[in-house]
Amino acid sequence: MKKVKQILCLLAMAIALPGFAQVHATPVARTYTQSPDGDFAVFNSITKYLIAGDAASLSSWFADNLDVTVISSTRNCSRNQARQILRTFFGTYTPRSFDVTHKASESNKKYMIGLLNAGGELFEVTIYATSSAGDTYKIQQLSITRQAGAY
Repeated sequence: MKKVKQILCLLAMAIALPGFAQVHATPVARTYTQSPDGDFAVFNSITKYLIAGDAASLSSWFADNLDVTVISSTRNCSRNQARQILRTFFGTYTPRSFDVTHKASESNKKYMIGLLNAGGELFEVTIYATSSAGDTYKIQQLSITRQAGAY
């Protein structure tokens, strides 16, 4: 029983501290598993759809209206308009990997920053999601900005 507790403790630390279990020389595609309080499980599907370049599935997480920034164009748009913007982006820049670099939360707000390697370029992706009822989170802001350099 004591060994089981030790193993569970080490596993919890590995999940809570992403760099604890392994160090990556280069960023690789990954998602975060659900922590005991479920804090960041909302991002599991979102990161999966980003890696796949699946604008249609990603749009299921969009609020009815959201702020979207892609490269240098920012607009407030409907879910359908945002889906079209991302479909165009993924058509031009095919995703190869996505690495979560930061995440934070506060009550009903979740925030994630990651690096997307797409079309041979590096993009910083910022996602802000909120929940107004229970555990249903919707993306309120999505930003994809070009970074200097590539993988």
